[in-house]
Amino acid sequence: MFQDNPLLAQLKQQIQETLPKKEGQVKATEKGFGFLEVDDKTSLFIPPPYMKKVLHGDRVEAFVRTEKDREVAEPDTLVEASLDRFIGRVQWIRNRLNVVPDHPQMKDALRAKTQRGLSQDNLKEGDWVVASLIRHPLKGDDNFMCQASEKITDADDKIAPWWVTLAKHNLPNQEPAPKDEWPLLEQGLERRDLTDLPFVTIDSESTKDMDDALYVKANAQGGFTMTVAIADPTAYIDADEALDKVARDRGFTIYLPGRNIPMLPRDLSDDLCSLRANEKRPALCCTFNIAADGTIADDAEFFSAWIQSHGQLAYDKVSDYIEQGEQAAWQPETPAIADQIHQLHQFALARIEWRETHAVTFPDRPDYRFELSEDNDVIAIHTDQRRIANRIVEESMISANICAGRKLRDAFGFGIFNTHAGFNSEKLDDVVELVKAHDGEADSESLATVEGFSALRRWLNSLDTTYLDNRLRRFQAYSEIGHEPAPHYAMGLDVYATWTSPIRKYGDMINHRLLKAIVRGETEANAPADTVGEELAGHRKHHRMAERDVADWLYTRLLKPEVEAQTRYTAEIFDINRAGMRVRLLENGAPAFIPSSLIMDNKTRIACDKETGTVTIDGNIEFKLGDSLEVIIADIKETTRSIVAKPTQVFTLPEASQSE
Repeated sequence: MFQDNPLLAQLKQQIQETLPKKEGQVKATEKGFGFLEVDDKTSLFIPPPYMKKVLHGDRVEAFVRTEKDREVAEPDTLVEASLDRFIGRVQWIRNRLNVVPDHPQMKDALRAKTQRGLSQDNLKEGDWVVASLIRHPLKGDDNFMCQASEKITDADDKIAPWWVTLAKHNLPNQEPAPKDEWPLLEQGLERRDLTDLPFVTIDSESTKDMDDALYVKANAQGGFTMTVAIADPTAYIDADEALDKVARDRGFTIYLPGRNIPMLPRDLSDDLCSLRANEKRPALCCTFNIAADGTIADDAEFFSAWIQSHGQLAYDKVSDYIEQGEQAAWQPETPAIADQIHQLHQFALARIEWRETHAVTFPDRPDYRFELSEDNDVIAIHTDQRRIANRIVEESMISANICAGRKLRDAFGFGIFNTHAGFNSEKLDDVVELVKAHDGEADSESLATVEGFSALRRWLNSLDTTYLDNRLRRFQAYSEIGHEPAPHYAMGLDVYATWTSPIRKYGDMINHRLLKAIVRGETEANAPADTVGEELAGHRKHHRMAERDVADWLYTRLLKPEVEAQTRYTAEIFDINRAGMRVRLLENGAPAFIPSSLIMDNKTRIACDKETGTVTIDGNIEFKLGDSLEVIIADIKETTRSIVAKPTQVFTLPEASQSE
């Protein structure tokens, strides 16, 4: 109407010039209206007609006016579109191609066309595609329009969770192309022959890419001398060749439920470099001494070697043997392997005690493993507890990485380091106040040090509840990957550099090359590119998101029948926001959301407070972070791959109050 009437359009412009404008992010609702989230405490209503010009997540500038005694926002200028490249499903409407974005808050189909090379004739209802937004009403276009550039898979493909998720995060869906030949690149290194030493590997039964082997012996001082042997892919891959760039572009092996996509070709990761039992392999090794109290001596020696694993051991079998001795169903094949298991066990106990006393350990949590059929249906979810054999490998790798961090720091002052800065400096006073409110001791000066941060973490581990721990995590910095040495507060260590998984992590390949330079006696080396740490952190983030997305998809497939079955689960609260609680089902690891309306059917009596991490009813705390409660699954939302749960104890209004 305004476009057809110049006078009315001019009048509207004059009125708008007098209105205030605010910038915020659009939040859509299922009922057609939305909100402009200006900050944590300010939300402005967006009426349905105005929502037709925006999408959930758009960042916009909006006019603020009063309509019917209520402040409303009218989006006017697009600051940043929420959609650029996205994943969606094909929907045909009156024989015209549309794409519905695969997003929980985006239900409407967007008009679409195909990029040259992709025929609309090949797209059926429900097919998955990659698309990009090319028109937006706030950019002066009449309506939304997107362009489909790639078909991912068919609507009914059972492998869709994996293909769609990998495409969503722009990740590769297959291994790198192998080479015809893999000549050994010795690079001036002399390899010691350690094939007679009874190295062992400890992994899951199904592991093929075995990248670490262990050998330990007790010393006369009551401590241990350990040698950690690590698979050596840089013996086959030169830093200047194309495959190294492929590894850098991938960053890590991608681990998803039911399958993985290796960083390196499988004939390297699962064969030539894998430390298989009874097969001679090149390795980069580190030998270091550990005192009886678990202290790692500063005398680590790195060197190249040939090793041969004498035993391919499995976590559960080793744990059973340590816990049950001769009563265990599995027994070591040779006395030498039995002795290694005993020595490794004693080494791990010493290191665990040292870290629990001087550094930081975290409570053991189980790993959840999906079992799939040949047809990619979820058969079951297994709960794998972290047992003593897992701790043996963990303590061995942490010790070796401490040694690498020290060596790289002292030799070059650079490498690929894992770092963590503790609490955000501007939040230290808030941390101190919160700790003291819970009868703890803390001061900002001490918490700014690794020792003070570690002491607080150890105190938190001693508490009967994880409530305070969960609240304090909001004030912590994120772990980072950088090329300069810095402390890792979250582990309680002054330096930490991983090199123990080079067939799975590109940063470990970089550290291997630097450590080899030290082995060769070189005093200078090429520093990693400044951007590598940021690249690796980005890869790690997307891999974790992809793993979570596939798991969510599989959980909704498996647990759909439980809505009708009303199966009861134990859930732990790990997040609280104003809309409700996020929990994890302890029996299978599935995440679920409990909206406040399913806790109490009167929103005026319930308050979900993100700041305090509590849910109160009539002012009384009923739930808080870290609490466990019994729940049932109320709904499975397959389109958004989400689970809605509700407590078995639901708070209701008294009948008298309801009638009033």
